[in-house]
Amino acid sequence: MKYKIDIRLTDLPVPVAEFRLKALAWADAHPLAAYYTSNGIAYPHQGFEEVLAVSGGDILPLQQENAFEELRRLLEAQHPLLCGFLSYDLKNQTERLSSHNPDGLGFPLLAFFAPKVYLYFKSTSISIYTLDNNSSFILDNILATPTPKPAAPQSIKLQQRVSREQYVAQVKRVQEHILEGDVYELNYCMEFFAEQVRLQPLVLYLALNAASPTPFSGYLKLHDKYLLCASPERFLKKEGQKLISQPIKGTIRRGNTSEEDLQLKHRLRHDEKELAENMMIVDLVRNDLSRSCATGTVHVEEMFGIYGFQQVWQMISTVAGELKPEKDLVDALRGAFPMGSMTGAPKISAMQLIEELEDSRRGLYSGAFGYIKPNGDCDFNVVIRSIQYNASNGYLSFMVGSAITYDSDPELEYEECLLKAKAMFKVLSNE
Repeated sequence: MKYKIDIRLTDLPVPVAEFRLKALAWADAHPLAAYYTSNGIAYPHQGFEEVLAVSGGDILPLQQENAFEELRRLLEAQHPLLCGFLSYDLKNQTERLSSHNPDGLGFPLLAFFAPKVYLYFKSTSISIYTLDNNSSFILDNILATPTPKPAAPQSIKLQQRVSREQYVAQVKRVQEHILEGDVYELNYCMEFFAEQVRLQPLVLYLALNAASPTPFSGYLKLHDKYLLCASPERFLKKEGQKLISQPIKGTIRRGNTSEEDLQLKHRLRHDEKELAENMMIVDLVRNDLSRSCATGTVHVEEMFGIYGFQQVWQMISTVAGELKPEKDLVDALRGAFPMGSMTGAPKISAMQLIEELEDSRRGLYSGAFGYIKPNGDCDFNVVIRSIQYNASNGYLSFMVGSAITYDSDPELEYEECLLKAKAMFKVLSNE
């Protein structure tokens, strides 16, 4: 960016929390906007940096048919901050796979934009980066913007793509495939959706973020398409030559009392099924990172870490490695995409069965949303616990899933899906 000003938080005429809300509403008036926040949650290797980016232009022209090479072409040139996503269906360009299930949302396979303005929120200051020397004008516009408040939409009629009975039957089919040796773990997901919906996405995101603050939370406006993201999971972070991936496998609800809460945390940490699931995906992620990392550098920094969020305890492991000198970010993304926690193992067989067994195209769900810095470092989450919305056709959707193994209880897996959807149900039912 050509221009930059720094504003100390103590010099703001309003509290920083109010300024943040005003800035989000100001950004939401632009055709393209992206917001990333860790919500101040402590996390290994930190969560998202807090960045708000806007553009009055269009997304960058990237051919969808050759997405990874197009992204490489973009990154090989000197580039500014880039904000965007990779959708799950890019799997078809990493392996010989296809996607045929219906898609009501219509997000592109990948999309990035270069912001004309972005705000970087730090602990004691806010930096405003601009292409033009107009920071004071932007600051005045932000301060003049009415402060939005979290709000749930009225009368959203959610429908379930897969009934409880159908879900149980499909889980049993997965277990038959496991018995036949096709896979040994598969992440099976189902969709909840609503049609002819008219709502204000930003205030719904604020409600979702309040109900479920997470370290990889974000909001994306891509013209008429919106992502309202409350993800707790990191797909891939690059810092210099270091790559970090943090798969989540293992979920249990939070307790109603502090004593029950600690008991549930202990139960998750010692649940043999959850430990086995996590270990399987850690092995898969290690293999994925090994495609682009130097021999002997891929290692597990933390195994079976238990981290608490608003609705759930999660079992999270951290895998890291050093990128080979001859490899780049695109090699790292292509080698690890999509996140193994959202497929199962072996990965290719799992993705083939997912296409056969699921009833909706995943699209952006279980893809990755994030940013790429001018120096080539990046941070991408896994798009889960997220609401997607197409304002043009009024289609609203969210998906949830769980890892199925031979020992899975189909009824318990269904209940786990509902637990993961708790925050979305809460903000969409206006409870």
